[in-house]
Amino acid sequence: MTVTSDGMTGTELAKSLLHSVGNEWMRAATRLLGAHRNGFWLRRFLEEEAEISAAADQPIIDRDGVHPSVNWDTIGLLMLSRPGAFKASASELAMLEVAASLVSRCGVQLGQVLRVVDDAEFRLILRAQEEAAFGT
Repeated sequence: MTVTSDGMTGTELAKSLLHSVGNEWMRAATRLLGAHRNGFWLRRFLEEEAEISAAADQPIIDRDGVHPSVNWDTIGLLMLSRPGAFKASASELAMLEVAASLVSRCGVQLGQVLRVVDDAEFRLILRAQEEAAFGT
């Protein structure tokens, strides 16, 4: 199944990548990226998929199942081994790090995250943590 970001909101884009995902932590992380700046990271993953996947030698969007989903292993691998693969502002990178940390693919320093995110991003992080912990 092909997923594109054309004409979709970030929330809709996240939903399209969640059809076969049962893990609440992965669902919360994907929803966080969908809610952040109208799907900034999800759009980049789809639009720059070839370049990002080549950097990790693994797909960034897992298309093995019936429905595509975010390949959190690839994101974690890139964040740990090639942090320069993701060019973005400090707050954009912080949101990606938080999402990856929700699925145990990287650790974050909360103090550093809190210094660079704004109020809206902070609320998105809190909501994602609640969704991951309580399955809401």
